[in-house]
Amino acid sequence: MFVAAALTGSKPEQYSELVQQARGLLAGEPDRIANAANLSALAYHALPDVNWLGFYFFDGKELVVGPFQGKPACVRIALGRGVCGTAAVSRQTQRVDDVEAFPGHIPCDAASRSEVVVPLFRGEQLIGVFDIDSPALARFDADDVRGLEALAQVFVESLA
Repeated sequence: MFVAAALTGSKPEQYSELVQQARGLLAGEPDRIANAANLSALAYHALPDVNWLGFYFFDGKELVVGPFQGKPACVRIALGRGVCGTAAVSRQTQRVDDVEAFPGHIPCDAASRSEVVVPLFRGEQLIGVFDIDSPALARFDADDVRGLEALAQVFVESLA
């Protein structure tokens, strides 16, 4: 049985610990649903001030909700729409301090105020996005972006 240890130290140190825990949790399991479910649960319970955390997978046409933690979510998101669709098309992590100021934001959970979306690619192939919401304005900073990108990379590597 996997047991997550409490995170300690600075924010970069906490993400480093979380990445190590994620590697241990996903080691040897190539199934994307199993790994997305476990990574969502691990990160959701480890990170403070987060109200939704999970995955949207690209089905060849649009993003479709995958495993997550939080309230029920939007099921389908068109490429280029909202923060998730923008991250997928731009191939760049989107950090949004105030989702209501983001043009075309899709409000799945009315409590969400800030968001980070990390696009997931294997080479040129779009896998989907890793989406993290918070009820706090400007909850995420550059350390969070780097840490969440590292967690997303652990997920992508687990699929190889």
